[in-house]
Amino acid sequence: MEYGEHAGPQAAWADSVPVIAFLRQTLAVAQAEMHKLRRDPWELLTRAVQPALWLLIFGEVFARVRGITGGGISYLSFLAPGVLAQSTLFIAIFYGIIVIWERDLGILQKLLVTPAARTALVLGKGLSAAVRGLAQALIVYLLAAVIGVPLRFSPLSIAAVLVFVSLGAVLFSTFSLAIACLLRTRERFMGIGQVLTMPLFFASNAIYPISLMPRWLRVVAAVNPLSYLVDALRTLMVGKVPGAFSLWVDFGVLAVLAAVLVMVAARLYPKVAR
Repeated sequence: MEYGEHAGPQAAWADSVPVIAFLRQTLAVAQAEMHKLRRDPWELLTRAVQPALWLLIFGEVFARVRGITGGGISYLSFLAPGVLAQSTLFIAIFYGIIVIWERDLGILQKLLVTPAARTALVLGKGLSAAVRGLAQALIVYLLAAVIGVPLRFSPLSIAAVLVFVSLGAVLFSTFSLAIACLLRTRERFMGIGQVLTMPLFFASNAIYPISLMPRWLRVVAAVNPLSYLVDALRTLMVGKVPGAFSLWVDFGVLAVLAAVLVMVAARLYPKVAR
């Protein structure tokens, strides 16, 4: 849908209010991105394979190692939130290739000449990544229930999990968009994406506690945003483990980084069209 397609008195009034206009622009971009998902729903099913492998194979094997979590919970309970954070990362970190694809098809140039703010264009794509992340949350919850992981199912906990998954998806997708704006070619972007994904994942607390890491790796994990996403999800899904931060610290770190990356990606966004 083109921006302003249904212009009228109410739309004109809404566009005169900056905040409302920004929200309308952001949601219009997110809606356009979600239309792609509606045309290819199999994407969500194929995404379910990875968390299933981690929980059913990796998790079941390492569950036999006693004391690995150091927090009195089973390893599968420890792992499930990490798998959800990993799935969110893997979906979002390659989101930047959409920008390169849109440039090659001429779609990006059309978006840039609309009155929509660059920040709205970036944030709209981040919100569509968040929807994909929420689908992964449903998959992980279902898998965890099947294998008997005692997750928290209170409405407040689930609502908070959805907030953190969305925030993490926006953070990593906008990080990906910023990288794509600098690299400009799909081949180079895919190579850099692979290089970034593994260090972010393995230098976090997703599959093992930070206490098991050597000292230098603990420093890396402390500045890794994925660690804070995992920390929040683990607290909300299974309970607080030793060494965990408060939820406010997790939220603050993720929110500040997401806001900064949205602004950086919005500033770089027009450059990819050149």
